[in-house]
Amino acid sequence: MLCWLFLKSENRIIKLKQLFKITLVLDTIQDPGNLGTIIRIADWFGIENIVCSTGCADMYNAKVVQSTMGSLGRVNVIYTDIVAWLKENNKIKIYSASLEGEDVKVVGKLKEGILIIGNEANGVSDEVMDLVNEKINIPRIGEAESLNAAVATGIILSHVR
Repeated sequence: MLCWLFLKSENRIIKLKQLFKITLVLDTIQDPGNLGTIIRIADWFGIENIVCSTGCADMYNAKVVQSTMGSLGRVNVIYTDIVAWLKENNKIKIYSASLEGEDVKVVGKLKEGILIIGNEANGVSDEVMDLVNEKINIPRIGEAESLNAAVATGIILSHVR
C-alpha cells in the first residue's frame, strides 16, 4: 500500500511517496531528549517515517540532533496536523500505546500499521485516541505510574517488529 506524506516548507508542499510499513505518529512529544531517542529507536527498528504533531519538540533542536546520534539523517520526520493525517490514512490499522489495551506480548508482529506514542505527561489525546483501532499495553509489574515515551516506544517496537 502506498502512503503519501505532505510537508509544508516555505509555502510549498513536498510530497513524499513511501512504501507503507510501520509509521510512528508522535502526539505532542515535548522533551527534545525523548524525541531524539525515539528517532534513534525508529532507526534501530527500521522505521522509515515519523509523523509528529505540530506540538512536538523541534527536530532541529540541538538536544534532539545530539540524541539521534545520526539517525535523523535516516528517518523521515514530518510535522502536520496528526488528526487530519490519521483520518486521511484510516485504511491502515492504527495502534496506540495505552495504559489499557491488549498486552504487547500477544499483539504479535506487524507487517503494516500506524503506531501512536503519546505525550509524556498526558498520553495520547482524546481526539487522536478516538481514531485508534487497537490499544497496546505494556504490562506493569511494579508501582511506577508510567513509562518514559522513548522507553515505551522501544519496548513496543521490540515486540511488534
